[in-house]
Amino acid sequence: MTDDVRNIVLGVIAAGLSAAIGWLARTYLWRRKLRRKQAFFGLPDNSESLLVVNRGAGGPELSVMRYDVFALLELAALIKDCNAFAQIVPHDAARQGFGERTEFCVGGPASNRRMTAHLASLLPGVRVNVDAEPGPDRGAFQIGSERYRVEVGKEEHVLLARLTVDQSPGSRPVFLFCGQTAITNQAATRYLARNHERLTRKHGNNSFVLLLKVVNSQAYGPDVVELVAEVTRAAQAPIPAVAAPRNSHRAS
Repeated sequence: MTDDVRNIVLGVIAAGLSAAIGWLARTYLWRRKLRRKQAFFGLPDNSESLLVVNRGAGGPELSVMRYDVFALLELAALIKDCNAFAQIVPHDAARQGFGERTEFCVGGPASNRRMTAHLASLLPGVRVNVDAEPGPDRGAFQIGSERYRVEVGKEEHVLLARLTVDQSPGSRPVFLFCGQTAITNQAATRYLARNHERLTRKHGNNSFVLLLKVVNSQAYGPDVVELVAEVTRAAQAPIPAVAAPRNSHRAS
């Protein structure tokens, strides 16, 4: 074998080894990224999850409002990316405890009984005004001593929460998307889809509650979302029976 042939053979072998190492490195990084995502959402390979939604008012069985359908599509994509499966369940038909399957609960307590139960059990520091009569506090959130009012189409709030009640390895989280209006539920699911890696770096697989603000939804839809505050501690601490909000936040 001449030197030229030997150099060509060695070059081919080196290129093959480099390509193989590069492929292995990319595969390792991709798998590590997938495992982190699966751990954050509690969705290992071939696992099942629940999508709990409110029924459309006056609609037939499994009738879902338009913006909630969009929210479900956002969540379905996340679940599929984790190599997992989802079952859609109406809010008044979901009867399971915490931790068996990952749950994504969409909709405010005015139309979602499951959300009402979750707020009472997991976030006792949150109160939502569900009065049917018009008024300045209709739909308002009270979180601890703070009140957040809604101005439909201009300034609307939504709670995005990842909650666990058991830190054991097999326990699955509950994700809440509790908005003052329907479009804010979609905004929260989209925010989660876009920012889950950053949320993982900050919170790990621990519980957190974020208060988000959807700005000018009548012009921008669910796309312009601002983080108001992390309210985990206030949301998980019970509100005293005689407590009244000290501050009210509303659109200027």
